[in-house]
Amino acid sequence: MTLMIGSAQLGLIYGMLALGIYISFRILNIPDLTADGSFTLGLSVSAVMTVAGYPFLGILLAIVAGAAAGTVTGLLQTKLEIHPILAGILTMSSLYSINLYILGSRNNLSLIGSDSIFNQMAWLSVNKELMKTLIPLIYCFFCAVILIWFFKTHLGLCIRATGNNEDMVKASSIDVNAMKVLALAISNACIGLSGAVIAQYQGYADISSGIGIMVVGLASAIIGEAIFGRRSLTMGLTSAIFGSLLYRFIIAAALKSSIFPAYMLRVVSAVIVVIALSIPVIQKRIQLSSMRKKVQRDT
Repeated sequence: MTLMIGSAQLGLIYGMLALGIYISFRILNIPDLTADGSFTLGLSVSAVMTVAGYPFLGILLAIVAGAAAGTVTGLLQTKLEIHPILAGILTMSSLYSINLYILGSRNNLSLIGSDSIFNQMAWLSVNKELMKTLIPLIYCFFCAVILIWFFKTHLGLCIRATGNNEDMVKASSIDVNAMKVLALAISNACIGLSGAVIAQYQGYADISSGIGIMVVGLASAIIGEAIFGRRSLTMGLTSAIFGSLLYRFIIAAALKSSIFPAYMLRVVSAVIVVIALSIPVIQKRIQLSSMRKKVQRDT
């Protein structure tokens, strides 16, 4: 039961990561590799501010820092015309040194003895584990609601149109470059928020926490789509969160079964993504096969 509760808590926290990945990967159709760096950036900023005694300010600054990282990647893509994948790699690589600087040249920083957002809400006299579930749920819920509302505004629709048909948007006199930069800023702000909450949840920040985090977010978004389908933006963002929850449960089940050792976590994640991505292809092939058989019978 403890394992399931912990998986649900992590699923909600990483749900914000999944929302960020969904924006860049599905709405904007850009494979943004900044995620590994912006996640650790949010985690580092949150940890340092928590140690200083300002956990809530740490959350806010982590969002701003994540947005700044996304903006840099967007400017590299749009102003310098660097390939999106290479732009993400350049920003991610640069953020490694920046994150080390933020952590005071240390590989990790402990938050033991510091008041986190979880400790400061203790006056509510709620069970500790329930508090660790409610706070990520509240953050994840408001993050999803704000994104759903935003992407239905004129500006949000312009971003969606940019990802759908860039040439059409250009013909409509909309600044495509500005839309890309804004979307990447929002995407990495969500990723930075996820890193900020996870730092205070686990009680420490580690410079290697963001390694492979892109796969985690991608797996969550793909799993959600495989179950709920690609119907609407609201369903897509909601399914990304549910995909994150399901992903954590799958990982927990895989590790508990002792089939896979803990160091195989990234391999399991990659396999999950491959399986989820292959489901639509398998479905198409099954439909084509059934249609061919039907045609053969008719003839």
